[in-house]
Amino acid sequence: MNRIALLALPALALVASCGSKDGNTTSSAPVAAAKPPTGTQWATTVVETPDGGFLMGNPNAALKLVEYGSRTCPHCAKFSAESSTGLPKYIETGKVSYEFRDFPIHAPDLAAILLGRCGGSAPFFTILEQMYSAQPDMLPKLEGLSPELQAKAQAMSPIQQATFWADTVGYRQFVEQRGVTAAQANACLSDTGVIDKLNKSLATADTKYKIQGTPTFILNGDVMADINTWAGVEQALRAAGA
Repeated sequence: MNRIALLALPALALVASCGSKDGNTTSSAPVAAAKPPTGTQWATTVVETPDGGFLMGNPNAALKLVEYGSRTCPHCAKFSAESSTGLPKYIETGKVSYEFRDFPIHAPDLAAILLGRCGGSAPFFTILEQMYSAQPDMLPKLEGLSPELQAKAQAMSPIQQATFWADTVGYRQFVEQRGVTAAQANACLSDTGVIDKLNKSLATADTKYKIQGTPTFILNGDVMADINTWAGVEQALRAAGA
């Protein structure tokens, strides 16, 4: 399924497919720590993955945590804030890697994704966290949009939509304030290669993991169906031996 076609969604309803829940976990034996290469730290080691995400930490970590998240999802922003100090501590041991894969659920997501990846691997997670922190300033801009303007946006091509939402929500200004030039922003907003990568990643999300909403977490290939808060994820990591 081409999920970019699903971006013809209402700009509002910002908690749709975005929720919070926790479940129980079972314990496993502790796993061994792993040192990073000399002169580096696992929490600042970031690479793009073949699955369309960005991975922080030891690529060979025993515990591989994957998040499918939406940049317009308040519960994803809550996870980002609550895990901001705790998760890096697990990553620094080399036992845990953390990969983020974008999963758009609202129309403005595509603009945020394209611009959020514009700087490449090094600033990826910093920009992601800052986009989440900026939700209270950005998302209210959608509330005043008329149904007619939303309908007009929904009729646009994906690239036209991305440009429209980048300007309407303020994502373009956001990244330009963080060192992305206007020319770079324009290039990123029209990058069909990234859109192709995103569609490939979303095909995996739909067919392999049956992702229905955000945030959804996967640990070592298994969907944690009843866990999507930091408290629940941390409990699962500890139970798995982190």
